[in-house]
Amino acid sequence: MSNINKAAKILFDSRINLKRLSKLPGDCAPKTSDEGYKIQNKLTKTYLSQKNTVRIIGKKIGCTNKAAQKQINVHEPFYGNIFSNYSSKSECAINSSNFFQPYVEPEFSFKINFSPDPIKAPFDNDDIEKCILSVLPSIEIVDSRFKDWKSIGINNLIADNGVNAYWIHGKEIKNFKGIDFKNHKVSLKINNKIVVRGNSKNVMGNPINSIVWLANTLADKNQKIPKNAYISTGTCTPAIQIYQGDKITANFGKLGKVSFVYK
Repeated sequence: MSNINKAAKILFDSRINLKRLSKLPGDCAPKTSDEGYKIQNKLTKTYLSQKNTVRIIGKKIGCTNKAAQKQINVHEPFYGNIFSNYSSKSECAINSSNFFQPYVEPEFSFKINFSPDPIKAPFDNDDIEKCILSVLPSIEIVDSRFKDWKSIGINNLIADNGVNAYWIHGKEIKNFKGIDFKNHKVSLKINNKIVVRGNSKNVMGNPINSIVWLANTLADKNQKIPKNAYISTGTCTPAIQIYQGDKITANFGKLGKVSFVYK
């Protein structure tokens, strides 16, 4: 078994069996972000091989927010995949027995109608806006397989599918031209009490800039964002830990609310 396959298997087994890791063994721990993404790709193939119904439905982008970067000592964004079996519509119930120590992040998500040709990179905000079909309010649940994920380093976080655990979304909104993504307030409420307030500008100044970063990063690898993919652009607030029994609601104002119960 190659070191890439070994690391992916350990991360997969950790999630499926709910056995947390201190770290990956030295012979297979990623030493670069490139190695991290190779492990992530193998991990993704392992997830997809478990059931024919499991699909990749989009990408999550992590650490696009300075506060979030500070929380886990990371200084640049990274990406992972969103899977169909780890996603739900708003007003759902999430089983706490499937998670270690989850945190929630209110995020602007977008559906991409088409993706620009990597040959035409680098892209800018205008290029990406033309590709957007709709916007969705959303919450990402992050839950690392590593015990001390705040200091494990970016390469391991990438390998761990960007610590994505679940994605919950509200209604798709196609008519969003009047929304100012440079300054759109968001609040996060737990058990009917607002615990944190955020703003779209916390995500690289504008969450669409997050997609620009992703498109250019993938283009450097001669890849592109898949058509009809959902892109979760990163948290508008610091990540907030949740506990069994919590009811979580993220309010995106004109874009609506996203809620779930962590039972």
